[in-house]
Order: sequence, then structure tokens, then C-alpha cells
Amino acid sequence: MSIVKIHSVFFSLFVLCTAHGSPIQSLEEWLSVDRGSRKPMHDSEFSKLSLSEEDAVRAKELLWKDHAAMIRETRSEEMKSKSISLGGKTMKFDFIVFGEKPKNGRSLFISMHGGGGAPPKVNEGQWRNQMRLYKPKEGIYLCPRAPTDTWNLWHQSHIDPLFDRLIENLTIFEEVNPERVYLMGYSAGGDGVYQLAPRMCDRFAAAAMMAGHPNESTPLGLRNLPFALQVGANDGSYGRNKVAASWGEKLADLRSNDLKGYDHFVKIHEGKGHWMNLEDKVAVPWMAKRTRNRLPKKIVWKQDDVTHGRSYWVALPGAEVKARQLIMVSRAGQQFNVDKADGIGTLCILLNDEMIDFAEPVTVKFGGKKVHEGKVSRSIAAISRTMIDRGDPGLIFSAILNVKLK
Repeated sequence: MSIVKIHSVFFSLFVLCTAHGSPIQSLEEWLSVDRGSRKPMHDSEFSKLSLSEEDAVRAKELLWKDHAAMIRETRSEEMKSKSISLGGKTMKFDFIVFGEKPKNGRSLFISMHGGGGAPPKVNEGQWRNQMRLYKPKEGIYLCPRAPTDTWNLWHQSHIDPLFDRLIENLTIFEEVNPERVYLMGYSAGGDGVYQLAPRMCDRFAAAAMMAGHPNESTPLGLRNLPFALQVGANDGSYGRNKVAASWGEKLADLRSNDLKGYDHFVKIHEGKGHWMNLEDKVAVPWMAKRTRNRLPKKIVWKQDDVTHGRSYWVALPGAEVKARQLIMVSRAGQQFNVDKADGIGTLCILLNDEMIDFAEPVTVKFGGKKVHEGKVSRSIAAISRTMIDRGDPGLIFSAILNVKLK
């Protein structure tokens, strides 16, 4: 770029900032307007301007405060009624609070009931029974009621957005710490853990499967999610005992080849059938010792038949999302390596100041070949987009790097 062009670019930015104030001042003005009358964020010039680290922190604070206020205004009734409706499905829930609230927020244990393929009255009883099973020393113990009474209660496609909304609500209304959210389930609820844990791995700090069956799911995506697995040695229905032992072996193999991943705990309870007489409750304190690894050095993202557009700090444009695809990405300082990207043309890497030095260039390699090198800028647009996308304060990013792989 010529010196004339460089001066022209800087002059344009100067004019924008002078005309509209700093990006933060413009954001504050934008937020001061009634929510229904605001200009769309992506149409606002200030949202695209480069931010300093200090401004990025401030922008995140302002946007999250506004977002939380919106949630309180629009969802208070569903919290009072303990019922969430999305996409034509309704999920009731109930919870019990244990212990004193820590300064950084409460833990949340989402515990899924068994049943399935039975009349509503049976599943209703299973839901109420689940409320009595486990008692963490600290935290909110929450049991959702499955929206359907089918055999696959907990791993249909409507569950993921319902759980996303549930966690977001509890984070704001009950001051849950998003770094301490846990997933667990028994029998058909255990089936759900087998499937939801890999595909929603970046939401949880740990997961615990009790007496379930994985069906077609795989443990590959559990690289950054500690996973407890328990079943009765005599629980032969659907081969639960044998499949659990097989998963234990797979997790051990994955761990041996990746010592910083695949933290797991497996126990086959001798002499026990489908009911383990609550000996499986050891998973609760095991999970409670763990916090979410939200910015892992390596991501192994294995899509299910129910797909997602984002996992940790990696995302995909909508057209790139496909069932069963495998994506493996690692990072070390300013360098990112895409080790696996099944049929993907464009990959999005989400960045913040915990991950990189924005003053230095970022390099991305794919198949040993450099596919990107250059500096990345923070923006309000990236902060807003990643916040709204997940409603998770721990997974808000200040830059989005779109990398073409082919």
C-alpha cells in the first residue's frame, strides 16, 4: 500500500471518529435509544471501527449489561412459571438451591430424568423422582421435564436451544457462574448425556452419565469436557454395561494419545443392575471440582446429526455446517493450526485478548500450508455478534477471523 493510500485510510478513520465521537461514545448513544427504535448494529459505522483493549473491555461490559436487562424484561414470566417454550416445544423445570452462594456465582447442575416411550404420567413421575436423587454441597440442582414422551427424550434437536436458553436465564436471574455448569442424567437421561455432552461441550464444566446408552454418539468431541461414566455391571438391557465399558476403553485410548485432554472417570458397579442404589452420586463432587475450559488450546469438534454452528472459539458459516463432520484446530501463541476440516471452505476463528496479542500478526496454517497471516482488529460488531449468538459472558469475543481453506 502506498504512503498516499495509508494517509487516506487514517484520514477516513479520523473523520469517522471526529464526526461520531469514539466508538464507545457512539455505543453509549446507541444504547441510550429505546431498544425497539435502535438502528441495527451491523448498519452502524461505529461498530466496525478498531478498538483498543480497554475499549473492548468497556464495550463488552456495556453490551452485556444491556443484554441482561433485556433478558430480565422479556423472560421474567418464564422463570416465574418455570417453563420455557421454543419452536413449538415446552420444557418445564424445577430446582433446589444448596449451600451459600459463592462470590463468583452459583454452580448449576442440570439433571435429566429417565423414562421415555411411556405415558406422560410415567415420565412425570420420573421427573419428580429425579429431583430427589442428588444433593450437591453448593449450587442449583435443576431438573427439566422432557418436552416429549418419546424414547429419545433428551437428544432430539429441540433440546439444544432449550438448554441454551435455560442456562442463559439461570446465569442472569439466579446469578449462576457460567464456568460452573454441569450436565447429568439417569437411564434415558443418561442417553441424553452421551449425546448432548459432545455436541454442547463448550457449555459445560463437566458431565456425568448414569445407566444410559449412547446410541450412535462418539466420545471424540469430549476432548475438553471431563466426563464421568457409571453403569451397573448387571445392566445388560440394550447392552448398557458392555457399551459403557467400551466407551471407557475409548476414552482411555484418547487420553493416552492426548494427555491434556479427555479427563474422565469410569466405574462399572459390580452386583448392580439398572439401579445403582445411588452409589453413582460420587459423580457430583467429581464434577464440582472442575471448571469450564472455555478457551482450550485444542478443539476436537465432531458434529452429531443435530448440528451446531460454533464450538468454543471456532465457528462455521451456515452453509459450511454438515452432520458428522470433524474439525480439529489448535493454537499456540499467535499461530493457529487447522488439522482437520472435513469439506470446509471457510472457517471462522474467534479471538480475544486472553488468546492473542492484537499488536502482532496472527498466522493460520492448514495442512502445513499458510492460509492466513496478518493483524486482526477488535470491533464492537464482533463483541455484539458473539454475545447475542450464545448469551454466554464467558464466550464473548472481540474479533472474528474468517479464513478461507480452499
